[in-house]
Amino acid sequence: RDYIVLQYYGSDRLYIPTDQLDKVQKYISADDGAAPNLSKLGTGEWQRTVSKVKSSVKALAFDLVKLYADRLNKQGYAFSPDSVWQRELENSFPYEETPDQVTAAEEIKQDMESPKIMDRLLCGDVGFGKTEVALRAAFKAAMDSKQVAFLVPTTILAHQHYNTLKTRFMGFPITVDYLSRFKTHKEQEETLKKLREGKIDVLIGTHRMLSKDVKFK
Repeated sequence: RDYIVLQYYGSDRLYIPTDQLDKVQKYISADDGAAPNLSKLGTGEWQRTVSKVKSSVKALAFDLVKLYADRLNKQGYAFSPDSVWQRELENSFPYEETPDQVTAAEEIKQDMESPKIMDRLLCGDVGFGKTEVALRAAFKAAMDSKQVAFLVPTTILAHQHYNTLKTRFMGFPITVDYLSRFKTHKEQEETLKKLREGKIDVLIGTHRMLSKDVKFK
């Protein structure tokens, strides 16, 4: 018969027949490719690890349920209906919107105009126009004198979105800036100072924006 060999801690090996491969799952580390700690065969170490993770997930689930229950009972900020400038911005989009883009943008704006706290996840493949939908929401927020945190996963994206928003908001009284490692320490301090003073309407950045020294007015 054919087998797959699983290596455990030390010299322990476990042979799995190929007709039972459905019982083997790939281990995915949360530490971005870090090598996993191997368990010794015949001990309860692995089961203890699994139980610990299950307990953590259960606790997280309860925390999330409580969080969402609290949010339902809280009053959100109801944004104003679309302004003339909002319509001008949207009409200046150089491409033809897809039906999904139009639907997503309208639903998000309706949520923003409701006193209920918005909680929405927008999914779409690369190049399907998520940025345009997000910047329309950011523009609507800025029109009501609210500051916007535009969080992105990479430094390159921060710079890319900064250029996109800067171009799209040109001609409107909205100040866009960004935080990234491309800026010197002095430049970052200047950006943070302007943010605290309310001189920046939309700030784009990576997880650097979650630092304690980042204060919105």
